[in-house]
Amino acid sequence: MLAIAFPVDLRRCQALGLAGSAFLALGGETAGALPVQDLLSPTSGRGALGLVGVYFGVVLLIAAWALLGKVIRGPEPPTSRSLLLVLAVWAAPLLLAPPLFSRDVYSYLAQGAMVDAHIDVYMHGPARLGGPLADEVAPMWRHTATPYGPVFLAVASGLSGLTEGRIPAGLIGMRVIALLGVALMAVALPRLARHSGADPAVALWLGALNPLVLLHLVAGAHNDAMMLGLLGVGLVMARGRWYLLGAVLVTLAALVKAPAALGLLAVVVMRGRSHWVRTTAMTAAVASATTVVATALAGTGYGWIAALRTPVSPDNWSPTSVLGRVTGNVLHELGSDLAPLALPAWRTAGLLVTLAVVLFIWLRLRPGPVYALGLSLAVVAVLGPAIRPWYALWGLFLIAAAARDASVQRRIAAASGVLALAVLPSGYPADSEQIALAVCGGVLAVVVLWQAHQAAQATPVLERTA
Repeated sequence: MLAIAFPVDLRRCQALGLAGSAFLALGGETAGALPVQDLLSPTSGRGALGLVGVYFGVVLLIAAWALLGKVIRGPEPPTSRSLLLVLAVWAAPLLLAPPLFSRDVYSYLAQGAMVDAHIDVYMHGPARLGGPLADEVAPMWRHTATPYGPVFLAVASGLSGLTEGRIPAGLIGMRVIALLGVALMAVALPRLARHSGADPAVALWLGALNPLVLLHLVAGAHNDAMMLGLLGVGLVMARGRWYLLGAVLVTLAALVKAPAALGLLAVVVMRGRSHWVRTTAMTAAVASATTVVATALAGTGYGWIAALRTPVSPDNWSPTSVLGRVTGNVLHELGSDLAPLALPAWRTAGLLVTLAVVLFIWLRLRPGPVYALGLSLAVVAVLGPAIRPWYALWGLFLIAAAARDASVQRRIAAASGVLALAVLPSGYPADSEQIALAVCGGVLAVVVLWQAHQAAQATPVLERTA
């Protein structure tokens, strides 16, 4: 990026990222995932200006993050405490902003209200709840049962009771929960990095200050933050004498979202090869007991096991879904009766390939438990039946904590920058006009960065270093 040529320090990075977050928050006031009564046409005057502003802010934030990576690799890298301060400053403008890049947070609120009203969320979608909260849920999910575990639903139900179903208060509450998850991620990252022989500062930069974290876990308030926070702290606990507590926390993470269950394998491997049968038995017993207790306390029953088969959106862009649609269309054109089987067949193939690759990672590559878990979760996200930009954080979070190869870190950073641009702030599918407005916002940010670069180049060296 052009911005990399700036003379940089931590203060400049912090200011540039703050500007990016501020534009994100301001643009989201008219272009974000607003309540239905406040929605504006994305091509109306205010809606278009907001969309341009959001993408202007996204590009500034990506540039600030890239510059911060240069500072971290410089002769005087910042401390972990300094990086945590940068994270807090960048996240601050997003705290009271409307939801951005997804409407999932409204589903969370509706599901919490359903649990609070003793409606089975594993049998019914938010449409059964009715009322203002159900109206906020994206139409394709109103009749869909939840795929989330009892731990998250218990938290969502408690928040529903606390806020009495008021949407603004509920949105703030969900963002606070997500922030707590991000805080746990930030606490875990440097500790996992030291255990894995990686650089703690780089781990924080790549795994916590990543634009995907700010855009989707903070601004989007996704429950993936809660899952990853519990998973990260659980893995930290599993390193020492508190490994059974680590197993409890990893199980709680899996009872938020199921992919975290792979973390139990890392808990076992972290204990070493000696007494592995006993360790496996103890971990399984603790995980089972935690599951029983958490499910009983949540009062949701075990419907979450069957709900793991909750259907995904028909237009999902996961590789297996795309291949399934293409194959189905070809078979349909050929007049074959097998066309309806194409999508399920490809998704099943994806699960089988995922299993094979995960086994290869753990049994043959053996890159270390944290790194192996990160690679495994990345495979699960890519080859699963559904994929979203924030799913990339499942694996990225742990790879950031364990990767020591600079080339791997650069590839992850490049992928993160691309994915940060992949979703519109409203959470709805894009059309050509919206894409054009988003591109305009990004190009405007690049022009501003270029002009700043030119001004810095023209500044006398002595003045720049004074």
